[in-house]
Amino acid sequence: MTIRVAVVGGGPAGSSAAEVLAKAGIETYIFERKLDNAKPCGGAIPLCMVSEFDLPPEIIDRRVRKMKMISPSNIEVNIGQTLKDGEYIGMCRREVLDGFMRDRAAKLGANLINGTVYQLDIPSNDKEAYTLHYADHSNGTAQGEMKTLKVDLVIGADGANSRIAKAIDAGDYNYAIAFQERIRLPEDKMAYYEDLAEMYVGNDVSPDFYAWVFPKYDHVAVGTGTMKVNKAIIKDLQAGIRQRAAKRLEGGEIIKVEAHPIPEHPRPRRVVGRVALVGDAAGTVTKSSGEGIYFAAKSARMCAEVIVETSNNGQKVPSEADLKTYLKRWDKQYGATYLVLDILQRVFYRSDATREAFVEMCSDIDVQKITFDSYLYKTVVPSNPLVQMKITAKTIGSLLRGNALAP
Repeated sequence: MTIRVAVVGGGPAGSSAAEVLAKAGIETYIFERKLDNAKPCGGAIPLCMVSEFDLPPEIIDRRVRKMKMISPSNIEVNIGQTLKDGEYIGMCRREVLDGFMRDRAAKLGANLINGTVYQLDIPSNDKEAYTLHYADHSNGTAQGEMKTLKVDLVIGADGANSRIAKAIDAGDYNYAIAFQERIRLPEDKMAYYEDLAEMYVGNDVSPDFYAWVFPKYDHVAVGTGTMKVNKAIIKDLQAGIRQRAAKRLEGGEIIKVEAHPIPEHPRPRRVVGRVALVGDAAGTVTKSSGEGIYFAAKSARMCAEVIVETSNNGQKVPSEADLKTYLKRWDKQYGATYLVLDILQRVFYRSDATREAFVEMCSDIDVQKITFDSYLYKTVVPSNPLVQMKITAKTIGSLLRGNALAP
């Protein structure tokens, strides 16, 4: 006998969980509504994800080695100078990355179901099974055929609008909206973005975040994010980034427009009974950088590892207390990272004066090194105390010069 686990959602989070479970010989079902889905997101992944999740080179469209931070007054700072040979930020299309990770989980033994999960019946005690009600789309129709599946555990990897989170009353979170246009550029313009990504800050492009131009296989992704969830505002902000980057986007043709909610903080309850939330469903996106792909995959992998461990490779059903081990490990490993990025967002994204100070600070080589090391390898590398003091002084100096410390 082996336990049965349903993973709802086939993005990087769901696929990572399903892969770990299938490798351990646990009966695993992974549900994905749209197998060709392309989630609107910048698509940037850190170098450590490539090795940690064994991603082949062909799914990475571009290796970004140059990054421009552009201030509200259009001061440009190049921030890729500290990268060593072989270091880069990977840019990928979500449909390619997600498809690869999902297919790999299926090859390892996870049962991939092209289906929409509509309802989760919660058992009345800790022995009974959970029942999923879903539409199976394998007949090629949008309605699909209604079916049910009984399982011992459920992993909710179904994104910001998670039905699994609603079913377990996980509580709400605030969310931002990411809006993005994919733009195909003339060859000469595309050549400029060969290995370069741009981040723009300013009230005109986002009141609480940044806007981006990220290079992909044969186009650029141009977008913005904001917590002010209002269609008119988002339209204005997208017009703002189009205007700021206008010269570089001349002659471009929009090939796709996308929008998606992004969680702003973790949900109040991420494990209830024998149901665990991972990725966007749990709220693992970072403040300040808005990074989600790596943390989604990592949270799901950690959750699945705890299931394998506490179930003795699928021989017994883990309890709620067992599943909560995943949260303890997660918070211990990444709690500080989230806290620091939250503070950075509050301090530096408050006004255009603070954003000017932020971009000025980014011109410092020591700041760049710490920023890139912490992004690429997900470790805040403790530099020597003198460098640390210098960075602190530089930060305060930048803020003072920008009148950014004024209330």
